[in-house]
Amino acid sequence: MPEIPSIDLQKPHTLRKHCIAAAFPDRADRTSFSSTKESDTGVAQSFTNSKTSSYLRWEFGVSGSEEAIDDTASIRSGESPETELLPEEITMLNPQSTLHGLVCPCDSFRGWKNISLGGKVASKSFSDLRRLALRWEWEPNEQQTKNRDGSFLAGKSPFERLPMELLGTIIDQLATDIPPNGFTSRNIDLMSLLLTSRSLHSATLCTLYAQITIPHSRIFRKFLTHVSLHPALGTIVRRLDFSHYNPTGAGLSKRERMETKNLIPETLKQCLELTPNLREFLVQEHIDDEVDINVLRHLLCELPKLKAVDFCACSSTKFKHAWNGMLESSAVLPETLPIERLGLHECTVLPAEVFGMLLPRMPNLTHLDVAHTRITDEALHSIPKTAHLTHLNLSKCAYLTDEGVISFLANHPAATTLVYLNLGMDAKSHDLFDEDTLATLIPLLPASLRSLNLKGSKMVSEHIPLLLPLTKHLEELSLGRNLDLDAISQLFKPEDEHKEGWTQPQLRYLDVSDLPWAAFDLPYLFSMRCPLLKDTSLPLEVLEVGPETSKKLEKSQVSLQRAGWCVKDAGRRWWVVRDFGNRLVKEGGVTMQRDSGGRGWKWGASFWGMRKIPMAQTDVGGMYGHYMFKR
Repeated sequence: MPEIPSIDLQKPHTLRKHCIAAAFPDRADRTSFSSTKESDTGVAQSFTNSKTSSYLRWEFGVSGSEEAIDDTASIRSGESPETELLPEEITMLNPQSTLHGLVCPCDSFRGWKNISLGGKVASKSFSDLRRLALRWEWEPNEQQTKNRDGSFLAGKSPFERLPMELLGTIIDQLATDIPPNGFTSRNIDLMSLLLTSRSLHSATLCTLYAQITIPHSRIFRKFLTHVSLHPALGTIVRRLDFSHYNPTGAGLSKRERMETKNLIPETLKQCLELTPNLREFLVQEHIDDEVDINVLRHLLCELPKLKAVDFCACSSTKFKHAWNGMLESSAVLPETLPIERLGLHECTVLPAEVFGMLLPRMPNLTHLDVAHTRITDEALHSIPKTAHLTHLNLSKCAYLTDEGVISFLANHPAATTLVYLNLGMDAKSHDLFDEDTLATLIPLLPASLRSLNLKGSKMVSEHIPLLLPLTKHLEELSLGRNLDLDAISQLFKPEDEHKEGWTQPQLRYLDVSDLPWAAFDLPYLFSMRCPLLKDTSLPLEVLEVGPETSKKLEKSQVSLQRAGWCVKDAGRRWWVVRDFGNRLVKEGGVTMQRDSGGRGWKWGASFWGMRKIPMAQTDVGGMYGHYMFKR
């Protein structure tokens, strides 16, 4: 092992957290990650994008200012990832530090709720163990809690003596799901807590290692090395998130990155073996070559607590071969899989047989995203009747038939609890619902729906009365083609609005992007007869339009601003958004401002019109944000 460089931590000027080296021409700046993050300020559908981010070296030769982000040490320098020091390890080099070693549970630790009590009938929580006087090494037995001057002894303050469950919940609020931009350290508050006291150190470890976000391969190597040295930390991990992963870096080619052996199938499988309590495994197209048959077999057969997997846009040849290998050895799969949330969004290369192999083995399925895949009617109907689907994405599935989908929604018990349903199609490549089948489908949809996408269907004005009952509970609605503005306006101001039983729609998002720009009548849109841009359409706040229509509207910015709206865009999508500003408007006689957009069924997203189902409760970002709101 290389000799650890000596650092004089007694001199405050030696170790400065934001000490930046001079900009030398050979500095190893590189792409960090690509993130699509929702902006909390301004109007809805406003995103902050970060495509590049550079992390500079310190003035001295030790990197490690960010335990989960900093990976700037040059690979060409010949340093091994194992020599990089974590912040707590740097602190331990200080002779005056009270942390004389890494404080972590013992090697047999399997989580606070899985501690054996030797046959005693008692709760297996940390707090109950404390009451039983089964103390840990770092807990003193003295009853005294205060010094003579009234100050609390180390580890005896009221905050530090809170039950571990409550203390962990408080510390969880400091964790960040999305890596920061620029030079801001990720989870800097958590890193400070690690160095505060021994009791807070142990409590913070659970938060720090519960959800692991990997933006670079060298961060993965750093995490894997640390967990290999301290296997007990791997038992804390509940989520492995590669949604922010970016494979580019430091001008290295793909071959050179493979030679570093930071993130390869073998190391990924080793990581899974060290995290036996994993609940969520989230990857995307930049990781598809690393998901081989051994990784798949371990995910499906060796992780009994796994609840969610997401393979968003994985479509490489190696990924396909891995699943073909699983098909050939399907006998090794257990009869029942614990997975509740399955994401195969845009996995276009998977054979249809994969869905027939997986879906019948998932009796607890709640989230299924198979957009733009080869799923068939037979595989869809093979979902166990014990499943309770709340989120279902079948958009652009060309192997499905209208009869098969209608039969599933009408007769399968799992479809009665749907909250999110995406049946959108690209009319240029596939046509699923015509006028007759659409008239059959709409009345069958459950009252539990909050989001419905019928984009690409042959929708005519006669379907509007069928949609009116759904608008009582729908918050998102994507309409099909062959409509005009006058027919769409009937959703908010029908001819028989005074008829008994009619209520104001609860729509906050309306997708009219299938409406051709030639049919988008601007004089009618801004007239008094059209309710779409008026306060009478509240709580509506987002209209999605097509690209040509957006260009047409951008030329009418003054009229839009006068009506209290503006045009926003991201990627391939365009929205007309109500701009509340600081003004208050009245909805049903109640004064209101812009809704935050947060809903439990969105699983962390705030903005409207997501086209990818989230598989974990987390902030929107990375490639997942791209597929949710930019495509």
